[in-house]
This record gives sequence, C-alpha cells and structure tokens, in this order.
Amino acid sequence: MTRYGSIIFASVLSCLLTLGVLWSFGFGESATNTYRIEHHDAVAATDANFAPNTNNNNNASSNVAFDFTFAADKVAPAVVHIRNTMESRRGGQGGFGSQEDFFRQFFGDPGAGGQRQAPQPSVGSGSGVLISADGYIVTNNHVIDNSIDLEVRVGDKDTYKATLVGTDPTTDIALLKIEDAKDLPYVEFADSDQVKIGQWIAAVGNPFDLETTVTAGIVSALGRSINIIGRNGGGQGRDRTAIESFIQTDAAVNPGNSGGALVNTDGKLIGINTAIASPTGAFAGYSFAVPSRLVRKVADDLREFGTVQRGFIGASIIEVDQSFANDRGLDINYGVYVDTLVGNSSAKEAGLRKGDVIVEIDGNKVRTSPDLLGNIGRHRPGDVVRLTYMRGGTERTADVTLKTAEGTTKIGRKQSSKVYAALGIELDELDDATKKKLRIDGGVRVSSIRKGRVASQTDMAEGFIITEAGGQSISNIDDFMKVVGATKGILAVKGRYENMPGMKIYAFEAG
Repeated sequence: MTRYGSIIFASVLSCLLTLGVLWSFGFGESATNTYRIEHHDAVAATDANFAPNTNNNNNASSNVAFDFTFAADKVAPAVVHIRNTMESRRGGQGGFGSQEDFFRQFFGDPGAGGQRQAPQPSVGSGSGVLISADGYIVTNNHVIDNSIDLEVRVGDKDTYKATLVGTDPTTDIALLKIEDAKDLPYVEFADSDQVKIGQWIAAVGNPFDLETTVTAGIVSALGRSINIIGRNGGGQGRDRTAIESFIQTDAAVNPGNSGGALVNTDGKLIGINTAIASPTGAFAGYSFAVPSRLVRKVADDLREFGTVQRGFIGASIIEVDQSFANDRGLDINYGVYVDTLVGNSSAKEAGLRKGDVIVEIDGNKVRTSPDLLGNIGRHRPGDVVRLTYMRGGTERTADVTLKTAEGTTKIGRKQSSKVYAALGIELDELDDATKKKLRIDGGVRVSSIRKGRVASQTDMAEGFIITEAGGQSISNIDDFMKVVGATKGILAVKGRYENMPGMKIYAFEAG
C-alpha cells in the first residue's frame, strides 16, 4: 500500500469510528424530533392550562402556560376611555400669558382684522379604571390635567360626563365620578404587596386612541423610581414629596394607556399604568405602574376627605449604597440614612437620630428610598409605623406616629369644596369667624389653584377671597358658579386677601 493509500485508509476508518460514537449518543435521529415544534388548539390549551394566579405563579419549575382570557373578559368592560378637553396655551403660556395677550383678548388681534382670537381648546385622551358600581374612576393626574371638560366612554358606546373629585400630583393619581351611575362594571383591588418579580400580568387600556387593548408580560422589578412625578420647569427640579415606588413590567404600554389597569391573571387590579421608559415616546421595553395599595389609599382619601392625607416621619433621608457607606463609615450598604430631623418630627420624638439607617418598616425590607416612601405613603397622619434601624452596628426598633407637614396628627377635611375644572380652582365657603374679622357678609375662598384658566391668565394666589363676580355680590359657592355659568367671555372678579389691605380685581375667560 502506498503512503497516500495508508493516509486515505486511516481517514476513512476515523470517520467511521466517529459516526459510530455519534449514533450511540442519538445524533443520528431525525432533526424534526431534535427541534420539535408543537401546535396546540387554542381552546384546548385554554381549558387544560389556565389556572387562576392565586399563588402568583411562584412555582419556578412549572411549565403551565398562562392564559389571559379570564382576566380580559373581567377587566376590559371596566377600563374606560377618557377624553379630556383642555385649555389651550398660547406660546407655551396660554391665555393671558403676557400683557400683550391680555390686551389682545379685549381689543382683538391687529393682525387678525381686529377680531378677537380666543385660545382654542385642545383634546387629549387616556384611560381610567372603574373601581365601584356607582361610577368612581381612578386615573392619572396627568391624564386629566388642565381639563375643561371630561368625557368618559364605558365599553364601546356608552358615554358619560365625569366630574373631578380630586387629584394627588405627588402620586399622579386622580379620582373622577360619573354622576347618578349605578350597576357599572368595576375592577376589584388586589394587594400589590403580594406581587412578585416574574409574575404574569396584563395591561389594559386605550393606546393611540384605540378601543380597549390588552397586552401581557411579567413583573420585571418592584419599588422602581424614575424621577418623573412632580417635575417642574421642564424637568429642572422636582417635588420632594412625590412618591415613586413603581411596579416595573415588560407589558407593552403606549400613549393612551396612562391611567389604565395593570392586573393579575385573576383580573384584579395591582396597579395603574403611569409611565414608560423610552427614547422615542413609544414603548421600548419597560413600563411603570403605581401599586394598587397606594392607589386605593389615595382614592379613599379623595372620596372621604376631598384631599389626600399624607403622613410624614419628619426626616430628610439619603439612600445608602456601597459608595455612600464607604464615605460615612457605615457597616451596611443598603437602607435609608437619616440625614436631618425636623424639630418636632415624629422620628425625633421616637428616638431616631442623624446617622441612623432605616432597614425595615412594619416588617417590610427597606433597601431604597422608594421602599420607605412607598410604605409611608399608604398611611395617614396619626397612624403608627414600626421602623427598624441600625445604629453603630446595633439593630433597634421604634414606633413612629406619623404627622402632617405642619407637625400635627389632625386629619384635614375639605368642607363644602368644589372643583371647577375649566378654571382650575377649588373653593371653600367662608366661616363666620372670617366674615366677622373682615367685616363682610359673604364670599368664597380660593383654597387651591391648579392648571386652568385662572392660573394661565392671572397671577391670583391661593387664599384670595372672592366677594364680587361679574358685578354681582358673591355669598357662597353656588352664587359664584351661577355667575360663571352665565358668563360668555371675560369675567372680572373682585375681592381681597385675608392678611393684605385693599381690594384686587382679576379677569379671566369664563366660557
């Protein structure tokens, strides 16, 4: 045998031995068996594989494929489409944003042939969730912000006018009410504290002005903060009382989904969809929802008291990480560091000091600032929370009675207050003591100013007492509302501030 023949024989023998070994390990089977694709009948899969998410799908070894038909059928009828007619803004300011705008309203725009060019309203839309059979709806504050008129569509056809019960910008939650409603479909609350990372969820809303749309995914993270609530000046600064402890998911959420429902496979509400993380404005992989326990607390407060009851521990805090721990010489690299304490704060009265690191609240772990703020945000002034904290390597506990920002435990209740959406003001009746002090027979106090015609067209401040509107004396809220309703065009109001001398006049567009 030649040298080349020996080489060829050795090569063939090597190949045969290799094939024999591969065959013994099963590599000679059909490729269709190795990479098998299974097709399931949709109905059969639903019947065989669906199970309520009672245990939050915590069994990591389970191969059960979840199905959202039950949740969708239950939730979709109770997720409403909100149409918000808003006051338009001229040049980013709107209304009488400048002295020139003010005179143009009265004398017309010279560039428009002397015709008065009133700001035209704009229309936006979003979603909301019915939470009671008598018509209460939760949504995002930014969905109804600056509203003149709110229209709600339930299901495919039924349309109602909605009134604004109240808002909480610090959580981006608002409460609406369909008047004289009954027997409407609604979504039950679930306990968002039981939500687990990896749990199946569905988002239900009205993206891109489409009718009710359902998307699905899993919970990606808990206790997320993205610094979006309470931004001022185009993101330059933020309300320090804002609460962000979002549920993060990978369910597709797009413009129009805001205010919609995030539900588990039982069809129960675990959150209100609020924001997305995106460089384009469209869904790019992550969405964020306000947890249901916080939503329910805010809605209950607005319904019962007309305003949100916020409790505080009275401490300035800093989130602890490894870098911060190294700088401060801490032996713990997570939790919330107590930086300063208010003089009569709840935390100080309970024994906490500067330098303590809070690691638990009511038995729930505190690893980040959102963990602490989200738990405190679910309580009212006067409630007691138990804080666990580290001091000098020793674990301690303290029962802390929450207080208001003013340092009391008094619940604030708005009496006889109404929100007039177009004007963006909230009014309170005057008590007898104030009338006597100011030597007036009646009037209404502007207790709150939000985005609306008054804010955009005047420099009126909270506390202004209206005693005259449209040349008519104003004794109570009903008097004022009648004048506003009967006025087309500019309305002038006259009044004063309680602790300032002299009378003031403001003018704004009433309708």
